[in-house]
Amino acid sequence: MSTNQRPRLNTTTEESGGDSSSSSGILDERILLLVFGSIQWDVRALCATASVSRKLRAVANRLLWREVCAYRAPRMMEALTSSGSSSRIGGGWHALAKLLFFCSGCDSTRHFRMGQSCPGHLVKASRFSKTSGRSFLARKCRNDLLFVSDPCEHPRGSHADDDLGIYRGVFRGFMKSRTRACLIARQVELEERVRCPFCGSRVWSMTAARLVPRTAAKRLGSQDGGLEYFVCVNGHMHGACWLIPLSSDEAESDKEVDGDGDSSDDGGDDDDNCGTRRSVGADGIGVRNGPAA
Repeated sequence: MSTNQRPRLNTTTEESGGDSSSSSGILDERILLLVFGSIQWDVRALCATASVSRKLRAVANRLLWREVCAYRAPRMMEALTSSGSSSRIGGGWHALAKLLFFCSGCDSTRHFRMGQSCPGHLVKASRFSKTSGRSFLARKCRNDLLFVSDPCEHPRGSHADDDLGIYRGVFRGFMKSRTRACLIARQVELEERVRCPFCGSRVWSMTAARLVPRTAAKRLGSQDGGLEYFVCVNGHMHGACWLIPLSSDEAESDKEVDGDGDSSDDGGDDDDNCGTRRSVGADGIGVRNGPAA
């Protein structure tokens, strides 16, 4: 369903024959749209609302998370839903919303070793770019559309080279993508111990599949072999890397922002527990930690 197409709204009112004593206005979807629109689709408020009851969680999963995505990252949502049925949102809108606003954290995997695990957390703002996404696609898969976030930076010690970068992304129409076709053709097995942090589905290791191009490390500002990322059966991507420290000149030299990117903001006032840095490379991009357009 395109973000420009509005689903039919259900109203729990006396007009529908419901009992006014048991059919609270809080379940009226029109009222919910007005309420969350008035608070600029605050993500924390929606999380709290969805946890109140099964009915509210169902309404949030069917309607409200979709509206959050469209409000917070309109250009990205337009691109992801621009090809009709091939752009069905795999895993549902609630999973996509989680991908927009949640840094998944990181644990050691067979191809990426680290000491202490890094927990996930809500982020205050993120920026996704399809230009960055192209750097993560193998040459034969460059026609796929993949949005990837700037790495969320987690200091891991007293030295800059201990910094951990955690990133995430999403494919458009993954079921018909060249990336999925390559994974199937190579008979890459799904990981046994890793699950998608956004929808809970099983994942492929792109490292095990030997589908990690060198441009991925260059885009992230990491060393070759110092990263790993996974793609789930619904087309969600998550990964981690060790970040090369930037000099002060590098950190301030590039202020340009890609025109194809989109930023998402959770609407909260609390600072998150991570930072972001400019990606390193010939086409390095600036990071914009501002409200969504």
